[in-house]
Amino acid sequence: MEAGTITGILDTTLALVFTWVAYKTGSYIYKYTPYSYPNARINAMEAKLLTEQRFNELAESRTLNNFIVSLEDTDYREYFTDVSEYSLEEVERGLERALAGTYTMMFNVLPKRVGPFFRLLLEEWDVRNIASVVKAKSLGEPASDYVIELGSMVPKVKAMAEAKSMEEILVILEGSPYEEPYQKLLLGEISLQEFETELYRMHYSKLLDYALSRKGEERVILEEFVRLKIDKLNILTLLRAKAAHMSAEEIRPLLINGGSLKLDSMLHVDDLSMALAELDGTKYGQVIRDVREEVEKDLSVLERTLEGHIVTRMNELTRFYPLSVATPLNYIVRKEREIRKLRAIAKLIADGMPAERIKGIVGGVA
Repeated sequence: MEAGTITGILDTTLALVFTWVAYKTGSYIYKYTPYSYPNARINAMEAKLLTEQRFNELAESRTLNNFIVSLEDTDYREYFTDVSEYSLEEVERGLERALAGTYTMMFNVLPKRVGPFFRLLLEEWDVRNIASVVKAKSLGEPASDYVIELGSMVPKVKAMAEAKSMEEILVILEGSPYEEPYQKLLLGEISLQEFETELYRMHYSKLLDYALSRKGEERVILEEFVRLKIDKLNILTLLRAKAAHMSAEEIRPLLINGGSLKLDSMLHVDDLSMALAELDGTKYGQVIRDVREEVEKDLSVLERTLEGHIVTRMNELTRFYPLSVATPLNYIVRKEREIRKLRAIAKLIADGMPAERIKGIVGGVA
């Protein structure tokens, strides 16, 4: 073989090798580099999450004034600077603002290809607010008491709470994704419970569509997160319905598509105990095994257990994919759990509960 031919082959081979190396390097940079700064920042925030010892100290506050003062050395301080009246309502609003701030920060610092997912997550409060206001209006209760100042529709939700009639709410929702299901409710085509389910169905459909539109690790992580959330909601809905002796035909319209768990066998059993036995035979059997007896008496135990399972799974994904969207999701679920505990402590302090009793109750809040 002539020297020129050999040189040509070598040059071609080297060009292919360098092209492959450049492609792999570019792919690595695209996948991981955008997460370096935000995940380092989130890891620093994670180190500031409150410990069980700190929760116990807060449980001894005795008054809401002391409770807020005890949070002055934490990141919650900035959300209570404008608090003039140390009421439970003001404390809860401050904690809500802190949670909203967390979601907003995620949207701002994460790569643009996943940041919008966290804005979609924030829309769950739109669903909660709309469902709560409509239910309160239907029952003749003061709807403004149920408005949580989180989400993208707070002004509209407040206007709904002040509406003079159910028809006026339809005008406020005009042009929003929630107009059609509300119109069906007004026309009597769906029940109040089915209306709420439809709102959640729309929300989780958007989350799942977004997750499935991603690629590689981002799709794997986001998809599992959404399906875990749907599973949790469906399991709780089905078991509460079985506890109320509802039939499979009554329950089916209240379930949300997109979960990983097949529910047919649980739908067609007679009672809660048998439904839990069917759940034992699924991947969630191991999750609930240790609390099975407690769950039969109190379904809130199951809700906490399923939330804890989501936290555990996000922890596992974070260890497996350290430079990925798993880190912010892991932080979000842990931050939500922290705020649930703070809300519970504040409520129990406001109710005059003794410190030792508060510690016992809050220790079981997931």
